[in-house]
Amino acid sequence: MTLDEAKTRITSCASQMDARYGKTVFDEWAVVSLAENKARVLAYIGPRNDDFLKNFVNDLGALRAELRDASYGVGDFAFARHSVGTGFEAFLVLGRGIYLICNNTQGSMDMIAKDPQWLSAQVSFAELSEEIRSNPLIISGDTAFFKKN
Repeated sequence: MTLDEAKTRITSCASQMDARYGKTVFDEWAVVSLAENKARVLAYIGPRNDDFLKNFVNDLGALRAELRDASYGVGDFAFARHSVGTGFEAFLVLGRGIYLICNNTQGSMDMIAKDPQWLSAQVSFAELSEEIRSNPLIISGDTAFFKKN
């Protein structure tokens, strides 16, 4: 899948999750490349366009170890239950060295999961995961030329 196709699917997933949850689940969605140990934002939707990459290392928090875990494959994901504020709540492996970072900048994954509607909202996230598993994101060329949206 191309970056544009991934952005379309991610935007659709976010809308579906919010509809099933009854309010915003994640207000921040970012596609990042971590190739060559450099974080590059390939696409971003959220309230912190200018500060997202600047605070990336600190906001990884509990997910930092998970991102380095080589056992995660395309379509796999992880949640950080106790991350709060700008600390990232989830990631989904989109392709080799490429991740979708999801965050609720106003709350925590623990808060989100306490709402009974979270169970139905997860369906959309799981469907996105399966789509990605069967059609990973592939970025050709040098990703250094991509800028934040």
